[in-house]
Amino acid sequence: MYKRVKLITGILIMTIACGPSSDHSVIDAVATARIDSTLQSFVELNRVGGVSALIIEDGKEVYFNAYGDADRNDGTKMNRNTIVQIYSMTKPITGVSLMTLYEEGAFQLDDPLEKYLPEFADPVVYEGDDEQGDPILVPAKRSVTVRDITRHTAGFANDRSAPYTGKLLQEANPMDANNTLSEFGKRLGSLPLVFHPGDEWFYGPSVDVQALLVERLSGQPFGEYVRDNVLDPLGMTETRYFVPEEDRDRMSSSYTMNNGDLVQVPDEQQHFFNTNKLPLQPGGWGFTSTLDDYQKLAQMLVNINKGELNGTRILKPETVELMATNHLSEDVTERLWLPTKGEVGFGIDFAVRLKPPQNPDENAGVVGEFFWDGAATTLFWVDPVNELTAVFFVQKFPFDGTLHRDFRRAVYGPFETPAE
Repeated sequence: MYKRVKLITGILIMTIACGPSSDHSVIDAVATARIDSTLQSFVELNRVGGVSALIIEDGKEVYFNAYGDADRNDGTKMNRNTIVQIYSMTKPITGVSLMTLYEEGAFQLDDPLEKYLPEFADPVVYEGDDEQGDPILVPAKRSVTVRDITRHTAGFANDRSAPYTGKLLQEANPMDANNTLSEFGKRLGSLPLVFHPGDEWFYGPSVDVQALLVERLSGQPFGEYVRDNVLDPLGMTETRYFVPEEDRDRMSSSYTMNNGDLVQVPDEQQHFFNTNKLPLQPGGWGFTSTLDDYQKLAQMLVNINKGELNGTRILKPETVELMATNHLSEDVTERLWLPTKGEVGFGIDFAVRLKPPQNPDENAGVVGEFFWDGAATTLFWVDPVNELTAVFFVQKFPFDGTLHRDFRRAVYGPFETPAE
């Protein structure tokens, strides 16, 4: 149920009046029961090993519960302090780090990337093969900009099975965990782009390039900068790359579908990156976190706080607004799988909802919300209209968007046809 009238990212959000102000909450007793039932069903139907969720509305915790197992093999239950691998939910943390430098005037969004990272100068674009089967490589129509790496329009190769660039990507292996960020940048910058900058939305290593940019502009290793300027100021002490031995019993195992069965993945395989101190500090993935830790980031971003939490300011309100504004023009029609997220555009490391869901199969949500998820099917969103933030944790491969659809529907209630 929607509740307020607000101006969000330049769009007037008309919401439905629903009685006295005390009854305006999204998460009431009915919603709580609906969410409980939904999460419990995920476990009972063997869709997940374990699941947890934490929702804050108007600055108050309005929902928490956990069901199932973090580790089926030893019987460890999913809990509030369970540590999960958040994969691409690392990206918004990197984006916030980058924008702290933006506020200092270290760069402008439309600056050419090569101004700060010369390894990305003079890009060429692969445009297929000629009649002899040789690659056609042409100069890019323009430089990659900082804005391109914040909205995934840079054109970086990210498909190892693609013609020509796929083999080059395999050989260069920029994301090898034994590479430093500088080595990663050198290797990625040596590869042809797969389209001209700004022409398409194509998910890939752009946010890892953001981490390199943070490192280069700040003069600090990325991991240190994000710790000093985002994580520690917010009290996010359990959001980290390396999980020490004494905390590993709280790490959730991961699960994968195998011939229709949910199978637990061996921890030594799945947790390797987070249980070894490796040179690579990626910006696009790699962090672990807990529900409460990640909610601190979400709460800092919601408009009740707008860049500040518990008296500590991380970003200016207008910077949060900039991040949560769509930066994709309608001319960018090639958007890979982004449309599966709903009627969305893309801001600075978030998807941004532009229209209400058009049918029951779309993810529920309100215009103006911004969000992202992770490869193990984790999810968070910020709903500025209702001043609501939600964090949803599972550890399931491959990515299962139906869990997000069902959880969101449990939060917001039955689908209502948008008004004409």
